[in-house]
Amino acid sequence: MKKNRYLIILIISGILFSSEVIAQEIETPVQEVNVDDLGTVTDEFQEYFFEALKQKAIENYEKAIVALKKCEGLQPDNAVVHFELGKNYKALENYEQSISSLQKANRLQPNQEWVLVELMEAFYYDKDYEQAILIAQKLLSFNSKYNENLANLLFESQQYDKLLSLLDTLDSKLGLTEYRTGLRQQIYALTQNTPAQIQVLLDAIKLNPENERNYLNLIFVYSEQNMQKEAFETAKNMEKIFPTSKVVHLALYKFHLDSGETSEALNSMKLILEAEEIDPVSKFKVLNDFLLFVNENPSYEELLQGVAEVFSRSENSPEIYQRFGEYYLIKNQKEKALGYFELGIEKNLDNFDLLRKTLLLQLDLLKLENALKLSEHAIEIFPAQPILYLIQGAALNKQKEFTEAAEILTFGLDYLIDDQKMTAEFYDQLSIAYTGLGNAQKATEFNEKATQIKKSQN
Repeated sequence: MKKNRYLIILIISGILFSSEVIAQEIETPVQEVNVDDLGTVTDEFQEYFFEALKQKAIENYEKAIVALKKCEGLQPDNAVVHFELGKNYKALENYEQSISSLQKANRLQPNQEWVLVELMEAFYYDKDYEQAILIAQKLLSFNSKYNENLANLLFESQQYDKLLSLLDTLDSKLGLTEYRTGLRQQIYALTQNTPAQIQVLLDAIKLNPENERNYLNLIFVYSEQNMQKEAFETAKNMEKIFPTSKVVHLALYKFHLDSGETSEALNSMKLILEAEEIDPVSKFKVLNDFLLFVNENPSYEELLQGVAEVFSRSENSPEIYQRFGEYYLIKNQKEKALGYFELGIEKNLDNFDLLRKTLLLQLDLLKLENALKLSEHAIEIFPAQPILYLIQGAALNKQKEFTEAAEILTFGLDYLIDDQKMTAEFYDQLSIAYTGLGNAQKATEFNEKATQIKKSQN
């Protein structure tokens, strides 16, 4: 049966950490069809049938179905033909036809495991879980391994009481497994049965004390329930058991921050940012928490650039400089914002959004030489972006280089499409350029055009 992935998102006081509980896959035995399986058939039938198998093998399912229909015309009650039709329709995601063909195969050769498995899958893909459950229960008479298919189906259909009963039965017969314990965790989380969720996580830790995920999930549950003492104790215990683990610091750094243990928090954060086993999303969340901390404790601002460099180096992600720049821009600290934007541009000149923000800020802060140099590079990379010509023209106007300003602005106008606001801004800058050139007629003309657009937008 299809492998199901259930994603557990671990959020520890705002920090994301994800892990997966993966339903074990029950593979359908490969049914090798030969002449004996088909019964007494003609040469013509064999030719069509093996053509169908050949086409299916190269994923030409439509052609396989055409050949199988020829077989059906020759032998309408051949179960193997309908079985193969069902498999090909399923591959084409035509589940209604797949189910119909497989049901016919089942009527012609009742209660064959190989047919029932395919039929169970077809019902599953068609989201008819009740029918799939009935077939999974029939399959148990062939092999107890189908209990896991049954468990998946009960989970998908949200029949949690029946699923828990099944898990209890299997645990009592076979002992605990990580897979079934994982299913219990999900059920208790979805039904918000916190005491049971805590207990099953404690059981999971006993079952496999080497699995870091269970400790982190337990920390998450404790934190969600505001059981901070228990959460911190679990984190410290995890640190003792896994002294080289970086993942545990996803929990520890936050506790250290909240406790005012800044040095320990910064050490944990550095370990997180440098850890290859921690995903970038979690690292971004840690950085976001650190920004909030710095906002309340400005004396630590000097550490931000170092933190950004660590993250950018470990994740090859210069976007972090843009994130920090936007943080300072919100605080209206434009010089600091520009400093981070420029660091980001040094490492990623192809980021158009960052280029635009950097250029606008350079223009606003009258960093005109920088704006002109950067806009030249930007136009080489993004020659059809009109705002780059507008920024360059505005910078040239401010430097009283009016001839060049008029040329670049006129050129940039050709790239404007249905943007009245930017068109008015181009006309304003062209009016400034022609005023500087002493061409009053053209200056007035562009000023009037800009004014007319602005009036039409009010």
